[in-house]
Amino acid sequence: MRFTEDSNSTFSIQAISDDGIVIDDRRITHSVLVCAETVQEWPPGSIPDLTSEHLAQCAALQPEVVIIGTGKTQIFPSGHFAASLQKQGIGVEIMANDAACRTFNVLLSEDRRVVLALMLG
Repeated sequence: MRFTEDSNSTFSIQAISDDGIVIDDRRITHSVLVCAETVQEWPPGSIPDLTSEHLAQCAALQPEVVIIGTGKTQIFPSGHFAASLQKQGIGVEIMANDAACRTFNVLLSEDRRVVLALMLG
């Protein structure tokens, strides 16, 4: 799936496929954290790998909302996993990767402080 590049943000998602994403004309095939200012490697490849340390890495970017892309399909983690983010006033959304990337680009275009935590494991 191809996305239109957002000229307002350096690191919007340009394209996504089953084996990776394209950001700033660079193909990425590993799990990644993306916000307007940075792209970082992110360790968890799937929901069972997700830990509180991974969520702390998201929170360190000071977002309003974290969008977690869980792969080709939407998979919800246990109910209490996002409590640490929510206690900090950070919203959390869980989506399949394609929907997560589209939502991330829309929120970026609205100048929202959003982090995309994308699992590509």
